[in-house]
Amino acid sequence: MDLQISVFLLFILFTAGHSLRCYECNGLTGSCVGQTVQTCPSGYSQCESLTGVTQIGDITSKEKFKGCAPVCRSGSINFGLVRMTTSCCNTDLCNLQDAPDPSNVPNGKKCYYCDGQTCSKTLSCSGDEDRCITATATSGGQTVVVKGCVSKSFCDATTSVRNVESISCCEGNLCNGAQSVSQSFLFFCCSLLSYFLLH
Repeated sequence: MDLQISVFLLFILFTAGHSLRCYECNGLTGSCVGQTVQTCPSGYSQCESLTGVTQIGDITSKEKFKGCAPVCRSGSINFGLVRMTTSCCNTDLCNLQDAPDPSNVPNGKKCYYCDGQTCSKTLSCSGDEDRCITATATSGGQTVVVKGCVSKSFCDATTSVRNVESISCCEGNLCNGAQSVSQSFLFFCCSLLSYFLLH
């Protein structure tokens, strides 16, 4: 009997003490050189790797992030000015490889996107972006809207986004309808991307 109890206690000790470990980096210059290893906090069950590209006029910047996530969705999002891809996994140090650069190869799907003034411009979706997305939030009494292309995996998210009133996805070309916006959306767009990074 003592042997069974000892084996049981050893099992609990080894399984309860193991936390997921992921590579971590904040590559604001487009590189994850010098990444470190992070032990994930309780409730964080996945490792994530993200590559984001922002293009404003002729200026393009690339960011790479890695770390622990409570929930992670592999896929891509394109809001016109901001595009990103994420890769998710759930074993120790499985996020060694960077998420791929967002695809530039059109897949035939088209969605509306917002440029800060209007949401009537069209965007050619690429890669696995097979849905159109519309998200709205209220900031300082004004409604902020972002639209674009997204992978189905992001549309399946069930957790709510802080300060976001609604997120909706649809499947047909230009199904996310054109509408004007009352405020620049760049701040909201970054908040929405950080939601996908951290949830």
